[in-house]
Amino acid sequence: MPSERKINSAGDCISFMQAGCELKKIRSNTRIYSRFFTLDLDIQALRWEPSKKDPEKAKLDVSSLKEVRVGKNTETFRSCAVVDQICEDCSFSLIHGENYESLDLVASSADIANIWVTGLRYVTSHTKQALDLLEGKQNTLRTRWLHSVFEHADVDGNGIMLEDKAVKLIMQLNQGLNETKIRVNFREIQNHKGKLTTRVTKEEFTDVYCDLCTRPEVYFLLVQISGNKEYLDAKDLMFFLEAEQGILNATEEMCLDLIRRYEPSEQGRMNGNLGIDGFTRYLISPECNIFDPEHNKVCQDMTQPLSHYYINASHNTYLTEIASRSPSDLLGYIKALKLGCRSIELDVYDGPDEPVVSKRNNVTSTVSFRNVIKVINQYAFVTSEYPLIMCLRNHCSVGQQKDMAQKMKMIFGNKMFTGPPDSTTNYLPSPEMLKRKIILKGRKLPQNTNLSVGDVTDEDEEREISRRLTDAFFVTKRKINLCRELSDLVTLCQTVQFSSFQNSMKKQKYWEICNFSEPEASTLVNECPEDFVNYNKRFLSRVYSGHLGLESSNLNPQEFWNCGCQIVTINYQTPGPMLDLNIGWFRQNGCCGYVLKPAIMRDEVSYFNAYTKGIIVPGTLPQVLHIKIISGQMFPKPKDSGTKGDVIDPYVYVEIRGIPADCAEMRTKTVHQNGKNPIFDESFEFEINLPELVTVRFVALDDDYIGDEFIGQYTIPYECLQSGYRYIPLYSFTGEEIELAALFVHIATTDRRGGGKAHKRGYSVRKGKNTKYTRLRNTGIKVIDDTFKSAGQPLREAADIRENVQNAIVSFKEICGLAPTANLTQCMLTTSSRLLNHDNTSSVSLNIKDNYPYLEPFGMVSEVQKKVLSSYDLVIQETKYLIDVADTLYDKIMQCRESGLEFHEEIHNLAKKEGLKGSKKSKTLESFAWNITVLKGQGDLLKNAKNEALENMKNIQTACTSCGLTKSGSGSAEMKFK
Repeated sequence: MPSERKINSAGDCISFMQAGCELKKIRSNTRIYSRFFTLDLDIQALRWEPSKKDPEKAKLDVSSLKEVRVGKNTETFRSCAVVDQICEDCSFSLIHGENYESLDLVASSADIANIWVTGLRYVTSHTKQALDLLEGKQNTLRTRWLHSVFEHADVDGNGIMLEDKAVKLIMQLNQGLNETKIRVNFREIQNHKGKLTTRVTKEEFTDVYCDLCTRPEVYFLLVQISGNKEYLDAKDLMFFLEAEQGILNATEEMCLDLIRRYEPSEQGRMNGNLGIDGFTRYLISPECNIFDPEHNKVCQDMTQPLSHYYINASHNTYLTEIASRSPSDLLGYIKALKLGCRSIELDVYDGPDEPVVSKRNNVTSTVSFRNVIKVINQYAFVTSEYPLIMCLRNHCSVGQQKDMAQKMKMIFGNKMFTGPPDSTTNYLPSPEMLKRKIILKGRKLPQNTNLSVGDVTDEDEEREISRRLTDAFFVTKRKINLCRELSDLVTLCQTVQFSSFQNSMKKQKYWEICNFSEPEASTLVNECPEDFVNYNKRFLSRVYSGHLGLESSNLNPQEFWNCGCQIVTINYQTPGPMLDLNIGWFRQNGCCGYVLKPAIMRDEVSYFNAYTKGIIVPGTLPQVLHIKIISGQMFPKPKDSGTKGDVIDPYVYVEIRGIPADCAEMRTKTVHQNGKNPIFDESFEFEINLPELVTVRFVALDDDYIGDEFIGQYTIPYECLQSGYRYIPLYSFTGEEIELAALFVHIATTDRRGGGKAHKRGYSVRKGKNTKYTRLRNTGIKVIDDTFKSAGQPLREAADIRENVQNAIVSFKEICGLAPTANLTQCMLTTSSRLLNHDNTSSVSLNIKDNYPYLEPFGMVSEVQKKVLSSYDLVIQETKYLIDVADTLYDKIMQCRESGLEFHEEIHNLAKKEGLKGSKKSKTLESFAWNITVLKGQGDLLKNAKNEALENMKNIQTACTSCGLTKSGSGSAEMKFK
């Protein structure tokens, strides 16, 4: 907030409104007028000028206000021709009169809009208390707490204390405050009063604390969710947890426990009230962290084949700094293993007496092979129990190879996996089956020879380095001697040379693995991404940096994850965005080093091309990620920054990484000269096609004309985002958490129209009623095409019923005056206030009929109430129909898919009979995979739609019960569905 506008109470908001400011008035004819608005001193009316009306008509009586609505959520805003140019966070509407007319306004900034919204909501609910606030009569929970703190510290009981003691006391109550800033505030108060003493009174202590320790954005939120009080009771907190934070089955006891843990005042804890300071503490606690705690443990299916997982992989593991100057060090292995790496590298050369691990040609210092594997043995399964792949680049003589084999068998013991591959299956074992096993990756002697020593070709990576060092286009394959003892330790990860996808699909064994340099892999990604995806369903592929071996630059792993490459190596000694991305990505499954690939990249028959145009993921529809960057806290001065002294000018940059269609970036405005609590209040929307491959990166930067300086960052997988108001800790460039530095944000996910919550691959809806259905393709083989035709009608009906439900929900949100990001619980909270009679009794009651939560009116209802009830009834009606028919339609779609899959083994012969060859045959195979993928995707959408519909019905019942819309006994009737 600007320094001249201190907002830490409702009284401050009211004083600001009485002083007045310019707001833009939106009219239905799309005209926009600038007017100066003020609140009367007696808080009875809101006035504006200039106006052609009589001064007594250019006003709005406070008593006529029905609600204060935030955002662009009235018919006037929706019909405005320039609505897209109006900032959502600066807009609000005053709903007034019996017909719920709207006065639609736009402030010059989001914080000014918040002041008006908070102040007007307060005066409509507490007219008498508002006047008391202005006269300084009100004694709040916070004031009483601060007075008690002061009195406890004032051991002499004189009502004053030394400034030094008061400063220390405030710093104890709120960590991170600047001592100088506290003293400056005390001096300002004393100068204003003309005091010469440095002693502080109880009132001065309270004023300075409130001035420095109130986060305006948190205060505005607290007043909003508390029903315009300055504290939350257990019921308010329960509504907040359920409606905003997405916590199911929140109880009053749970909320009282939170109050006891976070409320600093004894009175608040005893009475079950959470004041502004307790609420602030709660919002920066682990409970409000943006990262879903469910992902802090292994939460994915670990019984899939090894090739179905992304594997956390380290490159040049033995280095701790930039490769050109870094010594080999055991700390590199310790760091990588503690961070959950499940693929590490050893470059082994002949040493004077025993093998050593070092960079190429001993450019760097060496470390003994024995010590390296001792460290690996010690730390291999500290962070993760799942298998560790040890990539051995062997440059040793036969004698020292035997020494290596002997040491590994002796030190690793039965941790070393040496069993032969199972020739009766087509896939690698699962991580679960290979728990606490070390798998050696390397070259292997042919099985059909009994030679104790044989020749094998050198590793691909070594040839690539040799080629680049000699600047030669082609380097002859170098043969190296390999002893049988070392060869026998290589079983499930036998390195072979890649030639082509066609050759690999015919001849490659599932236990063979290919290395790809970054340029080589990029070429395959660009030229044949679908083939690369299909290849990676069965085989492991390892991608290493294309930079010269003496460098430690990092490749972009996302490019190769998009095609299913499992082992994409990262230099953990090189900080930066790519390392941040890798570390963030592998946090989503308990940091175990394995992340399950999306089903569309694992299913034996499926179509996926991350680089296609149009429909990206057949059978599914995009979601929208809504991110509001509200504020920042305690941003440090960037290290080695420019010449601005202690001042910083921060802004926040949000980056989405995933498949190309999902990649996007946006930034907030710059907040000048405020690193302590910069307010951004900016909202962004990102369309997401494949959530399972998306990561979100938040970066705080210092805006500098010389070059923006890095402050901190946080990278999180989309699947780990928690909705609601969330706290984001910031990490330094080298990966350490920055003490107290954080972002405060709001997160929501919806479909493209705003219906539903679209969480965890939830369903979404097409834009507009006349959008084309996702169609099945002709394969050119009649018997197959006839089979798929049977799915046409159920597919269209399934899409229609999903869309009808979503259209009904969107309309209900609009009637309620809520944003697209709102959920049905929030809709019911708003609806309950609309359905009150003049005597504050409800005009409707909840009636559970046929297992659905109907609202039944009794007595007369107004036209406005009829509209609300009609819109609500449509939601129930469409939801009921979806629930009734979903299972039948799902079975028809899945039956068609199963019938289609029966042709999978015969499709090549059928294509041959139809005379389909070359590109025509390829098109047939692609169309077949497309159709199977569409049917699975549409079936999943329908199943998820039913599950979400059932959850919505339960949430509506819970909300109605909480709002008092239940007859005696009716609210407790539990809805039961099949």
